[in-house]
Amino acid sequence: MEEKSNKEETKSLNFIEEIIEEDLKSNVYGGKVHTRFPPEPNGYLHIGHAKSICLNFGIAKKYNGQTNLRFDDTNPVKEDVEYVDSIMEDVRWLGFDWEDRLFYASDYFEQLNEYAVILIKKGKAYVCEMRSEEMSATRGTPTRPGQESPYRERSVEENLDLFTRMRNGEFPDGSKVLRAKIDMASPNMQLRDPVIYRILHATHHRTGDKWCIYPMYDFAHGQSDSMERITHSICTLEFEVHRPLYDWLIREIGIYAPRQIEFARLNLSYTMMSKRKLLELVQEGRVNGWDDPRMPTICGLRRRGYTPEAIRNFADTIGVAKRDNVIDFSLLEFCIREDLNKRSDRIMAVLNPVKVILDNYPPDLEEEVEAVNNPEDESRGKRTISFSRELYIEREDFMEDPPKKFFRLSPGSEVRLRAAYIIRCDHVVKDPKTGEITEIHCTYDPLTKSGMPESNRKVKGTLHWVSVKHAITAEIRLYDRLFSKENPDETAEGKDYKDFLNPDSLKTVTGFLEPSLKTAKPGDKFQFERIGYFTVDKDSTNDHLVFNRTVTLKDSWAKHEKNQ
Repeated sequence: MEEKSNKEETKSLNFIEEIIEEDLKSNVYGGKVHTRFPPEPNGYLHIGHAKSICLNFGIAKKYNGQTNLRFDDTNPVKEDVEYVDSIMEDVRWLGFDWEDRLFYASDYFEQLNEYAVILIKKGKAYVCEMRSEEMSATRGTPTRPGQESPYRERSVEENLDLFTRMRNGEFPDGSKVLRAKIDMASPNMQLRDPVIYRILHATHHRTGDKWCIYPMYDFAHGQSDSMERITHSICTLEFEVHRPLYDWLIREIGIYAPRQIEFARLNLSYTMMSKRKLLELVQEGRVNGWDDPRMPTICGLRRRGYTPEAIRNFADTIGVAKRDNVIDFSLLEFCIREDLNKRSDRIMAVLNPVKVILDNYPPDLEEEVEAVNNPEDESRGKRTISFSRELYIEREDFMEDPPKKFFRLSPGSEVRLRAAYIIRCDHVVKDPKTGEITEIHCTYDPLTKSGMPESNRKVKGTLHWVSVKHAITAEIRLYDRLFSKENPDETAEGKDYKDFLNPDSLKTVTGFLEPSLKTAKPGDKFQFERIGYFTVDKDSTNDHLVFNRTVTLKDSWAKHEKNQ
């Protein structure tokens, strides 16, 4: 029986775990597992990065290993301390801790420079003076070899001298680069004498003006992994073609060799994952900053009301793939609903109100009714709600001429008011100019109060409501998907991804809520009964409550997608 259980456990391993377990068996890295999460501090992290964070930290935790947080800060032109701080906040919020293992590629600039000198001395790197356009033109194609640089055969001494002078700031940006000397005829374009250092006179957020040459990502990444004794360098699939260069550099320098493993990045429908394009949306004012709740950034999802538990569950649910695929956005929303359903108290809120008047209810009477806070968790207890003669219900919960299976309120029909009484619609009052219904007059049955022994009469419909006299108002931001196209990157001729921004991604209404929400604080989460899950926004004040719709109760896009 135990043998069968072990086999089933082996089958459930993803391909990265299978590789790691083989390495552990053969003692490749002394029985250790040490991963790293290496973001570039040039923007805010998004849901795709969340998958990578969960994978790197999760793998290490499973095998009693460690994970480093290392910033790949090799491009001072695009980097900022703001991004560094936001990334650390996001990783912590997701529930992970790098402990004392916080590193920066800039920590290693001196050592990386020495590694470059080693390559030059071995005749494996040279200073090239071709402009970037010339280098691109001479790289060739996957089926046609590139042309060697006229500077490729410089002597070791000349290359050392020029590289030293590059470091000393004698040359302007773009005038010279250091290239690895590999193979201009290689079928792998990454091995056609790639640039490993460039001149960049720019102030770095950590090293200031100490350096004017900076290593390229491909040079800094593998060597940083090596210096940190990373065992498994887990990267997204686009780095698969870079792996031969990763291995070549480590081999030629002669240092400790981690193992690079590639997995498919997260592609999510109706979502844009390009940091460059997300930055454009922010800079052009098409969204309200990086933490706009419509953005796929981790800080945007956090502000919208997503929970770290739900995101971790989502990452676990989609698993780790070897090849690219697109995950349906509705799966992410499902994971959010699953989590919020357990943790969110139910409250009643009306977002599109119409007034209901109970004609036979005493005008001066007020009473308290009792409602369950969360049917999924009895320990959350009950609450009392004020009830009175005049109520708000949702306008869509009433129809004058309803279809056959309309179980809400209509002339002559009965419904139960949640936690209160059964009411019957007697007549309506309309605006004489517009014909819009302004009042629904009803009769309540005093013997049908919820929870009372004599309340045994059944009706098919149950509506939420709010007492007009006791309701508090709030700004309700109804967020939806940012893009209306499943793959906004698939643009037709003359079209841009911005052409597919969803014009209905944000609607703002005034909501009428239970008075218990007066004390709600930013970050508090609730289920508005029969409407959706909502989170108190950071813009809220004591005098002005603001709620963000986190997710609807059901997949509101299923019909939309079916009709596409």
